[in-house]
Amino acid sequence: MIEPSLINRLKSQHHSITFIIEGLNDQKLSNRYLKDKWSIHEHIAHLGRYQVVFIDRIQMILINECPKFERYNAEQDNGFASYCARTTSELLEEINYNREVIYSLITTIPVHQLKRDGVHSKFGNLNVVHWTEFFLLHEAHHIYAIFQLRHTIK
Repeated sequence: MIEPSLINRLKSQHHSITFIIEGLNDQKLSNRYLKDKWSIHEHIAHLGRYQVVFIDRIQMILINECPKFERYNAEQDNGFASYCARTTSELLEEINYNREVIYSLITTIPVHQLKRDGVHSKFGNLNVVHWTEFFLLHEAHHIYAIFQLRHTIK
């Protein structure tokens, strides 16, 4: 079973990005305010790309017996650069679209399949619900980083 709080966060957590960055121009979104740290735009690109990775991982868990996954590393992902090349508004549109895909995928999985496991290289066996919680916590971490960056801009 999926907890209502997880469903609520899955449905709406990503909307806070738009609220946080409201009023920022492209330059402010793309500027790296902290040396060797991502810009707001790069965080958003990462979240967009990671949604696709998450969808793929859940689908693999549903069709394979306990697949193994390495930690996702954006810098080693060829797809991340193409996400960074998109505009922030394009990224937000895709994030909204893919969230509907994720929401539909997770909320329609039969209860017995929610128990299927995939192995994370750091966290070990995670069932579909735990993978979803991990996805949301990971996203929340980046949303918090975006919030921090937003409020360091003078």
